[in-house]
Amino acid sequence: MAVDLLADAYAGTSRAVAALAPEDWERPTRAAAWPVRALLHHQLVDAQRALVALACTTDAAPDVDRTTYWADFLPDGDAGAGLSARVAAAYDDPADLRAQWTATATAVVRASGAADPTTRVETQGHVITVDDLVSTLVVEATVHHLDLVLDLDDPGPSAACLAHTRAVLERILGDPLPASWDDGTAVLRSTGREALDDADRAALGVRAGRLPLLG
Repeated sequence: MAVDLLADAYAGTSRAVAALAPEDWERPTRAAAWPVRALLHHQLVDAQRALVALACTTDAAPDVDRTTYWADFLPDGDAGAGLSARVAAAYDDPADLRAQWTATATAVVRASGAADPTTRVETQGHVITVDDLVSTLVVEATVHHLDLVLDLDDPGPSAACLAHTRAVLERILGDPLPASWDDGTAVLRSTGREALDDADRAALGVRAGRLPLLG
């Protein structure tokens, strides 16, 4: 179930930041404009949005699903990076940010598990089912977990979360990603976190021009 994957994805992020030293909060991430502190704040905001969405049920028909939802989130540079960095820096003790993330992530998992997966909710100007919303949250958390651990001692997202994210990215692309890529590589390269080499471009053919699929 998607909610089990969400619990897994959020637990992975919580584990990654569970025992950071003060200097670790300023380490770089794959989201170049955000150090660890700012990226965790960005993830907190996404979890807060999820709680709002789960409370905003509607009878309207869904206009996006777990794949088409991402059409609004094409690569856009560092949009929003400055705000997250400024707000994250306002936490005198980053442990308070970590505690807020952990509490909010736990609440999202519980609320998602209690909801009917077919219920329709409103978020970011769209209507989507709870099950598809949760899928988008898994993808977001998985990609940002990979971002987060660039310079941290953490194994990264679980195999299940990486496989789910790869499957969504392949649906966005409309074709399989290269079989030579493991799931972690597929997520990193198809979202622009790792550059394509000549062999990748040969394997992708004309599809190479579609990458990166997400920002």
